[in-house]
Amino acid sequence: MLNYLQIDNYALIEHSEVEFFPGFNVITGESGAGKSIMLGALAFLTGERSGQNILRTGAQKCSVSALFTVPETLRQDISSLLEGSGIDFDPGTGEVSLRRVLTSSGTRQFVNDQPCSAKLVSELTGFLIDRQRVNEQLSLQQPARQLELLDRCAGTLDLRDRCAALCETLKNLRREAEEFHSTLPNAAEADRLKLMVDEIAAVDPAPGEDEELADKFRMASNAREIIGTAETLVQLLSESESSIADQLGSVFRKLDELTRLGAECEEMYSECTVIQESVTLLAGKLAALASKVDLDPEELAAIETRMGEIFTLKRRYGPSLEELFINRQHAEEELARYNASAATAEEYAKKIRQIENELAEVCKELSAKRQKSAKDFLGKITEKLKFLGFGKCRFEASFTPCPPGPSGSDKFEMLFSANAGSEVLPLRKIASSGELSRLMLGLKTVLADADDVPTVIFDEIDMNIGGETANAVGKELHTLGQSRQIISISHLAQVAVRADHHFKVTKQSENDLVRSSVELLKNPEEEIARMLGNTSAARKHARELLKEVKNA
Repeated sequence: MLNYLQIDNYALIEHSEVEFFPGFNVITGESGAGKSIMLGALAFLTGERSGQNILRTGAQKCSVSALFTVPETLRQDISSLLEGSGIDFDPGTGEVSLRRVLTSSGTRQFVNDQPCSAKLVSELTGFLIDRQRVNEQLSLQQPARQLELLDRCAGTLDLRDRCAALCETLKNLRREAEEFHSTLPNAAEADRLKLMVDEIAAVDPAPGEDEELADKFRMASNAREIIGTAETLVQLLSESESSIADQLGSVFRKLDELTRLGAECEEMYSECTVIQESVTLLAGKLAALASKVDLDPEELAAIETRMGEIFTLKRRYGPSLEELFINRQHAEEELARYNASAATAEEYAKKIRQIENELAEVCKELSAKRQKSAKDFLGKITEKLKFLGFGKCRFEASFTPCPPGPSGSDKFEMLFSANAGSEVLPLRKIASSGELSRLMLGLKTVLADADDVPTVIFDEIDMNIGGETANAVGKELHTLGQSRQIISISHLAQVAVRADHHFKVTKQSENDLVRSSVELLKNPEEEIARMLGNTSAARKHARELLKEVKNA
């Protein structure tokens, strides 16, 4: 139930606080006073998109806040929804606060003072409020809307949701299958990929082999020079008569002379020893290098051939060896897809057939339940409409099979006759706006028994009616208010007089600014008289109506 509503700087409303109550709450006021603005603010609060035009003139920010009490039947659903978004909710109290703010930079929304998405707000308020918008009754002329209402009353929304989910699965599977076939190599591409894989496999290069071969080729092609230079260095270091090793011997002898002369040369001996070991080690490495280099021309030719093979592969499928390996892996994967394409296609076809069969079964079950419930659904509406002034009306259901889709495999349309002896025809062909208004009220009343939504809001549900019909509409709204909270804008005294709580919206002008405000009337007699024409006779009639309702 909606307990409290606060509106700041929304359109004509500068600031307004309204405390709503259980039962039938009616909102009245002069045309243009701002009654529908209040419901527009509620629509904004529930997540509907709004532009900067809703900002009150001169204001930088507008906000709408509300406090709800969730009925016990919905608390588990609300708890799951909010906890899934990380928002605290106390099932014990069942209270939920909601606030939405619009500034020049955008819109923000808060549930229990915690920021959240507009989508969450819309889902949350979908549990709490059923809003009948202005001219929504026109949607009753659309067969798709009629089918949705039948599903709500029949309790088949879960089956309808399954149909929609299965259709989405089918759509995704078919898209995947189409993408698979569209990206699959054709026979010519598969031959090219196989040639590529075979050529690479025939050479079978190893990672880094091209660089390793380049190093070997450089060494092999310069073998004679490498050997000669290495041998010369060995001679200089250790083998010639004037080698560095021999000269180090002379150094040791001179150090002996310095020692005999009394000089302390122990540290110098150690340093010369280290130098001598380094020279010996270097000479050994150079000798090993010279012995390792091979002058075999056949090996050089083999290296050149191997380098040529790898270069050809890199030029065709590279340009680098790393990229060649990547391209080979991609080619192997594409070939595997091509070779397994028949099996994969059959797997897709099998899955699609399974989902199609499941969809057909769900549609069959849904259709059976719809046809079983349609008579009861239309019967209940007929009874409500008889009370609302259609004493001789008739309803019939028209079902036409159609291919399975998100809403099942039925096309459904309500056929209506307002008068005895008249042919039943689709609503879109015969129902007037006044008839549609009463039909919408009848539907809402019937659906109220099927839904757990605690608050139902009507925006001028009584338009284009009057007389005894208006009196019947008022009674019906009051009756509906006994099982849930009703908030309704009305222009008819016969409707307003039935309200449990009466709110009046007024408009004032000050310094070229227009303000709307709302107040709860303790005694609605004056407002009822205004709605009746505000004459002495109207005031008398207002007193009589209020007395009649009070004594009823």
